[in-house]
Amino acid sequence: MSTPVTPFAQVGSRFYPTLLALLAAFYLISNIAATKTMAFDLGFAEWVVDGGVFLFPLTYLIGGLIAEVYGFRAAFRAVLVGFSVMVIGAVVFGLVTASPATEGAWNQEAFEILFGWDGVYLRILVASLLAFLAGQLVNAVVIVRIKARFGERNLWARLMSSTVFGQIVDTFLFGLVAFSAFTAFLGLEPMMSWGEFGNYLVLGVIYKCLIEWVLLPVTYAVVGALKRREPSYLGGRPSR
Repeated sequence: MSTPVTPFAQVGSRFYPTLLALLAAFYLISNIAATKTMAFDLGFAEWVVDGGVFLFPLTYLIGGLIAEVYGFRAAFRAVLVGFSVMVIGAVVFGLVTASPATEGAWNQEAFEILFGWDGVYLRILVASLLAFLAGQLVNAVVIVRIKARFGERNLWARLMSSTVFGQIVDTFLFGLVAFSAFTAFLGLEPMMSWGEFGNYLVLGVIYKCLIEWVLLPVTYAVVGALKRREPSYLGGRPSR
């Protein structure tokens, strides 16, 4: 009697913990960087964006790799770990902010504004946790369902589809809660007008999808290497 073929690898290898650690680290760094908003003149429009723009798109690339090779449960576990790391980081930053500073400590006031519970970091934290959880789960669900329907074929289609849907959800929720005029209903000072929020959403999603396209050859190489080196992966190598 033949052994049934499974399209996903088991997580008990050295590769999965490495991907999980990178996902959590990139997420934490991106959220600290996101406390700064920036504006780039593109000629035809001004692109308003947060500092997480440089690293955060890679969290979706890594989340997609995990979902493709290890399945939805493994991707969900990685998202929960990243979520937990962010919460722990927020608690530590809060404790450090509330602790008495030495007489010679510099810029304590700026630290409190940035990381205090009534500062910018709190709204970034809440927005990020909601957006990351929703967006990454959409990312994983799209990959797993398309793969269940079509198998190993057309890896590019499920990677790009998952990125588009996941990034729309993530960028919308994050910008809405963290920066947009919606925050005025919560008694906070808006960091973006509705027009700037629309700009942030549209150009942000386009940028993040372009990053996925540019890195697609790298993604293919990494996915192929993982599938070949994971003994428990029996689904075969990815095909274009």
